[in-house]
Amino acid sequence: MQKRTVAIALTLSVSAVLSAALPAQANSVGYYATKTPYAPQQDMRTYQKALKGFVPVFTENVSRHGSRAASDSEDGDLILALWEKARSEGQLTRTGEGFGSEAKSLLAAMDNIGYGQLSGRGEREIADTAARLEKRLPTLFKDIAANSEQINVVNSGKDRAVDSGNLFAAALADNDPALKPLITPARTDAALLYFHKSAGGEEYRDYVDNDKRLAATLDGITGRRATRTAARNVLRKIFKPAFAERIMAGDFSSIGTGTEAAQAVHTLYGIAPTMADEGSWTMGRYIAPRDARWFAYLSDAEDFYEKGPGFSDSDITYRMANVLLDDFFAKIDAKRAGTGNAGAELRFTHAEEIIPLAALMGLPGSTKPASPARPYTYADNPWRGASVAPMAANIQWDLYRKGNKYLVRMLYNEKQTAFKEGCKPVVKGSYFYDADELKRCFDRATS
Repeated sequence: MQKRTVAIALTLSVSAVLSAALPAQANSVGYYATKTPYAPQQDMRTYQKALKGFVPVFTENVSRHGSRAASDSEDGDLILALWEKARSEGQLTRTGEGFGSEAKSLLAAMDNIGYGQLSGRGEREIADTAARLEKRLPTLFKDIAANSEQINVVNSGKDRAVDSGNLFAAALADNDPALKPLITPARTDAALLYFHKSAGGEEYRDYVDNDKRLAATLDGITGRRATRTAARNVLRKIFKPAFAERIMAGDFSSIGTGTEAAQAVHTLYGIAPTMADEGSWTMGRYIAPRDARWFAYLSDAEDFYEKGPGFSDSDITYRMANVLLDDFFAKIDAKRAGTGNAGAELRFTHAEEIIPLAALMGLPGSTKPASPARPYTYADNPWRGASVAPMAANIQWDLYRKGNKYLVRMLYNEKQTAFKEGCKPVVKGSYFYDADELKRCFDRATS
């Protein structure tokens, strides 16, 4: 499959870049879970100002890749195989008659750009985030250019992360050509940015593949009556009742179960918004909000237990993210010590890294694990993939200096965010923290 050539078209007006924002939970309305397209979570004109005399001297981030096509065509192939069977038997509903052409069109669009590759929307998400970064820190990037400091780009090695890093860097240079020669060649570091599949993730992979409690918990969640009810509701939008019941009864198990078929519809429904630049689809016609919410919950439950806060008596899902948090502190230390020549460190990765890092750092929505005796639910836990790790999710630390004092500010999906409980800001209510206080708070040796 030929991959589309990535191109940038930066056409945002300054006012659009400045004001683009979305309330923190608005992305959850569509029930797309971690497939939710990205939107910045705060208007940059409302950020708290640094204490008098402190100026930005360094910025670093980690970002998930932008919106993309589905990883493969498996879900589309499954539901279309059932659709073709039903069509041949005259078992499609009036609504369902249109499903096949829409699903085929969406699959063709994804095949055209390459499964797993950035969509046009994903390219814009990344480029626009870069533009806002420069708008937030104009004096920093001016100083980077004046002092010929490096802008380092690091990726996981996977195409969509590589492309996201290249797009981000190109957008910085497009906005300020003086930065172009300072952007170092992109570097791949899988141990840092694909740690769940690297040597440091071996224990974690054994947990996902073999832990009996994990398997029993997820089976118990998926096996609830509500799953069959939601699956039946979805299937009856596309197939006539008798055919839907045959699917639910397992008559087509060689193709897929009723739950798998309904999840396939939810997958296409969820991926369609990420492909908005490639076409127009109305997948919402085939799944009611209450059923989309249930299947988003099933997706979130899997991510919660396999990547997020997980069980309250274990840190196996996020312990491995220490390698990435260590790197954040190491780059701050290098800047303070004058041993590095970087003005910016830009990292590009995946939800599998953002989710455990958020849990490790105690970011909003990722602070509450589940008791082994009481499974995760939407009713009693705030964790949502849509807000923890939407497409292009990002965590950014900005380092400010005044003399020999250094402060750090964090943005999470471009919203100023307090560090975890126990970390003390420079003054009550501030989003700025002494760099050594953060090292104390996260149990790192102070400088």
